[in-house]
Amino acid sequence: MSGHSKWSQIKRQKGVADAKRGQMFTKLGREIAVAVRAGGPNPEVNPRLRLAIDRARLANMPIDTIERAIKRAAGSAAEGNLDEIVYEGYGPGGAALLIEVLTDNRKRAVAEVRSAFTRAGGSLAESGAVAWLFEQRGVLTIEAPGVDPDEIGLRAIDAGATDVRTEGGVIEVYTDPAELDDVRTALVDSQLEITAAEVAMVPRATVALDADRTVSILRLMERLEDMDDVQKVYTNIEISDEAVAAYAGV
Repeated sequence: MSGHSKWSQIKRQKGVADAKRGQMFTKLGREIAVAVRAGGPNPEVNPRLRLAIDRARLANMPIDTIERAIKRAAGSAAEGNLDEIVYEGYGPGGAALLIEVLTDNRKRAVAEVRSAFTRAGGSLAESGAVAWLFEQRGVLTIEAPGVDPDEIGLRAIDAGATDVRTEGGVIEVYTDPAELDDVRTALVDSQLEITAAEVAMVPRATVALDADRTVSILRLMERLEDMDDVQKVYTNIEISDEAVAAYAGV
């Protein structure tokens, strides 16, 4: 399972206890706003907006809050001031990280990201330095206890998925980015519950670090994602159960 997906699981489990709901809703609202700016306010004809709405609903964002975010983005030029930026860097042990940012202040965003890397013993890198280690893919996560993973895999492949992986009862379905929404719709129509659906940067290969360095990377990722401007963080490290336990303080 990719480091990105394992990190997503850790965040979901940790979020039960300490979710910063207001900040989460702000980030989801920005994601909705950028989707509206890119493809209009109608989710029926804007797949990016449809996925952003799905992510907001999975995070228990109220429907009226979602609708207000769409209307505000459709009617306000101010939302167009948000810049989409990807920063690249190296963490402890040489791990690669990609940081997706939505910001109305580039100087503030880069200063905060650089500070987090410096504190962790890492460094920002030039554009393109680590991006080639990742590829953009659609990722669907399914948690279906009691259902045969092979059956789900066959349904996913029939729907257009390119790969299916299973670990610890969690099934990951990979698609071409353009096919993500169609595959998601087909799986939902076949009565499967999708716990996450997104276009993500997936590492082409992963690297294994010792537990201490892995924990340092996880803490850096958490620090980055706590920033208001940071939307998503990706890494190419393998995340062992030992590192997860150490990170959680078990």
